[in-house]
Amino acid sequence: MTKTSPRAETRRPVGVRPPAPGPALTSVPPLTAVAGEPLTAVQRAGALPPDTAPVRVGAFLLSAQFPGQSHGEALERTVRAAVEAERAGLDSVWLAEHHFVPYGVCPDAATLAALLLGRTRRIGVGTAVSVLSTGHPVALGEQAALLHLTSGGRFTLGVGRGGPWIDLDVFGSGLDAFENGFPERLDLLLRWLRGTRVGADGPQFAFPEVAVVPQATEPLRRPGLGSWLGLDEPGGPVRFPRQRLDTDALAADTADGELIAAGRPVAGPPVVVACTSPGGVRLAAERGLPMLLGMHSGDDDKLRMLELYRAAWLAAGRGEEQLRRVTRQHVAAGVAQVDDRTSAARATLLSAMPGWFAYGLGAHRTVDGRERTMRDPHQYTELLCDLHAVGTPRQCADRLLATAERTGIRRFALLAEGSGDREATLHNIARLGSEVLPQLG
Repeated sequence: MTKTSPRAETRRPVGVRPPAPGPALTSVPPLTAVAGEPLTAVQRAGALPPDTAPVRVGAFLLSAQFPGQSHGEALERTVRAAVEAERAGLDSVWLAEHHFVPYGVCPDAATLAALLLGRTRRIGVGTAVSVLSTGHPVALGEQAALLHLTSGGRFTLGVGRGGPWIDLDVFGSGLDAFENGFPERLDLLLRWLRGTRVGADGPQFAFPEVAVVPQATEPLRRPGLGSWLGLDEPGGPVRFPRQRLDTDALAADTADGELIAAGRPVAGPPVVVACTSPGGVRLAAERGLPMLLGMHSGDDDKLRMLELYRAAWLAAGRGEEQLRRVTRQHVAAGVAQVDDRTSAARATLLSAMPGWFAYGLGAHRTVDGRERTMRDPHQYTELLCDLHAVGTPRQCADRLLATAERTGIRRFALLAEGSGDREATLHNIARLGSEVLPQLG
């Protein structure tokens, strides 16, 4: 039987617990994660400044293979969960990408995004992330443009540099692509998504100028889009989400989307950058791109990242109004487990996630045989329960609003499959939609 601290039954998170060293290897020491304070009912009533955007909640789907499950079962759970997320009214789903490990069995998040965009009608679909260190930026840019144009603007491309894993050897990019090559790869990707002709003359990529086909900068087809996508066929009533409206994608492309090419809105799919170190934060700010912050980050961590981002942003000569807009597009990854009692929500995760962490993360191999240290799976699960939306519907809403109020981050990608069970995952997502979202305003 899993023991739960009496404090877990209260509305306040359990006290501060710094994380153990994680499986990701970087030259920057990990930041200390600190749990924030939830809002009181009085604070909730007037907490959000009038000029801030609403809180938007998405599901983070890793296609996690829990012990005893097949690859097909993990992937089928992801597909079912994405469809349920749309039914439940969530704003988005975010898909992870991994190679050779059961931590996540989706090897190409953009390919899976294509499937889910075809299975859904309204919800946004993003990658969290597509790994640039092991693939060609032009090939990824072609995929992103294709998904952007054919989905009516529902696709978001999240990118990251990945880790120093054996993937670098298998796909032939080498360790230097991870350690030094990310800026060049990101810049080539952005030129492809924003241009009409692109060439390259860099240390990693050199090729003559070619035409960009298809062009992500073309205007989206708005009239008759449903017929163009084959969505007007009779199929019964559809429960449209509360969080995403017909104009949401267009608005994201203009007022609150990428803003930074000569200070004007940038057409094409939104791009976000996974940031786990100060160098990554500065790179995102210099390119004018929103950040995707990891599950291990507490509110204090997020604030430090945001302060560094702001400094780099202003140093690049950009203004405060643009900064406020792009801040609304940052995405915070987290965990969500909704139950009638806090102890039950925590027990669900503590009974399933440590085994998945040990099984999945333990399978990582470094490209050069370097030693790596792994978090204690049980302690890491407890930390995630302390930091994120784990508990009753009211507690989950309080946790999300507290982070939004303290940091200004308005978008969340919440791991909803922590139970490891398909039906429990679908039920968890349904409760997020029916019992948590209405409390977010």
